[in-house]
Amino acid sequence: MARLSDVNTTDVLDAIRLGCRTMCRCFNADTDDAPFFGARARPEAMLGFSPLSYSHVPGRHLNALLNAEDATGVRIDEACIDKHARAAFFSYGGALPLPLGRLSPGGPLTNFYAHDIREGFHALYSLVKYRDSERARGLAESSIATVLEYWDPDAGWDVGRLEGEHGLKVNDSPTFISGLARAIGPLVKLYRATGYGPALELATVLKEKCIAEFYLEDGSHDVGRFGTHTHSTTCVMSSLAQLADVTGDSSLMHRVKVFYDVGLREIRDGLSWSPEKAGSEGGSDRGEVNNSGDIIETALMLGRWGYTDYYQDAERGVRGHVLPSQLRDVLFVVDPPNPQGVDGLRDVADRLRGAFGFPAPYGHQPVDFPSIGFNLDIVGGTVGSLCEVYRETALRDEAGHRVNLLFDHETPEVEVQSPYTHDTLTIRVKRPGPLFVRMPEWVDVESIQVRGADERPRSTNGYLLLSNPPVNRPIVFDFPLPTHEITLAHRNRAIRTRLRGDSVVAMDDFGADLTFFEPLD
Repeated sequence: MARLSDVNTTDVLDAIRLGCRTMCRCFNADTDDAPFFGARARPEAMLGFSPLSYSHVPGRHLNALLNAEDATGVRIDEACIDKHARAAFFSYGGALPLPLGRLSPGGPLTNFYAHDIREGFHALYSLVKYRDSERARGLAESSIATVLEYWDPDAGWDVGRLEGEHGLKVNDSPTFISGLARAIGPLVKLYRATGYGPALELATVLKEKCIAEFYLEDGSHDVGRFGTHTHSTTCVMSSLAQLADVTGDSSLMHRVKVFYDVGLREIRDGLSWSPEKAGSEGGSDRGEVNNSGDIIETALMLGRWGYTDYYQDAERGVRGHVLPSQLRDVLFVVDPPNPQGVDGLRDVADRLRGAFGFPAPYGHQPVDFPSIGFNLDIVGGTVGSLCEVYRETALRDEAGHRVNLLFDHETPEVEVQSPYTHDTLTIRVKRPGPLFVRMPEWVDVESIQVRGADERPRSTNGYLLLSNPPVNRPIVFDFPLPTHEITLAHRNRAIRTRLRGDSVVAMDDFGADLTFFEPLD
């Protein structure tokens, strides 16, 4: 059994850059550069085609790549954007303006999954917002009208017309949550970007069905109601939070918060790990990292709405699970023999470096699962979430400067040196304005030593406030990162975890291979 070499990072920007590299190396030369979907590192490393290659992967990747370019300034090769855009536009080239797939390369474009509408809208929204694409806007508007014509909140999809009149092969989702409900998030983003009213209308119709039948007042989670696909449950949760945020709907945000506090606890652990499948199908330690991304994005929105302790939950998930699980050490990935020159068997290890996939909390390969996978759509979902982490780490709002997450970070307004990578938390304010610094719950605020400020900070709603911090002078917040232990409650085992602050330093690994942390004594 082997532990990975110590290549994990606490640098969010570095993780975003590496993930963008992966998303720009995922194109299949054997299928006109449509992106790969499936990816396996062990056994028999390979990259694989899927009907989801034409809409699902481009949607996730465009949403992440263009988001990263905007949030961080990272440079993305325009050829990469063009290839993803070409695949996304191709998926809308069937009988109706809906994202469609092929069952095999070169086959007819007739396969319709309501599950993919979210990703289709993500592709179109991203091209509208970041590339001012009239083609994408026209398709988005036509697609919204098509959904409103062929889907009804009570009757569902008009399969007879879709198949009989238009020749589509409808693959209905097991539940509404794993189908059309997923589209709320990108519809909200499209509305934010364009002000296009029907996008908000459709998002609102979908929301009403969600809160009437699924995300109930008691916050409960039931697999029979939601389905086993955990990512659908978490992405709809974060989508509802986005809708509440754009509409100022406090009752909806409260509904999200109650689900986060109650039902979500059944399908996540204390590090925001979440199973690939819930219910009887979810007994393995196999997770899915873009579920964690949705959980973290939702926590960030709740933090922004004044529930500031949720920022700590978000930071612990990023430090303790998302960043450690990125594939960086690829020495264990062995490229297979490839006498035929198949593109999906070429340079697999290098093309997968930077990927996110299906890890256990303790390592890439769960002790109870035979393979290691990194489906490439998950890279896009996770990088998109990390972009929101990057934006929320330190920002300026109407109240002043806010440091919400304790990562190394620099903006035109403020520079943060993290206590996890330096001896102390040090902040330099570059422009005048009050400074709010969030303090984790394990910090004794009365014992913090503050140096470099001319005033004593005040404690308010989880922050330390300096009303008039000096400009361009380091302000030091000196406090220890305590070592403490928590237990992650999983279905088949309890996983003891040692933390330093909110960063994992050791964890039970049950003899697993390719682990992220030192084994707990």
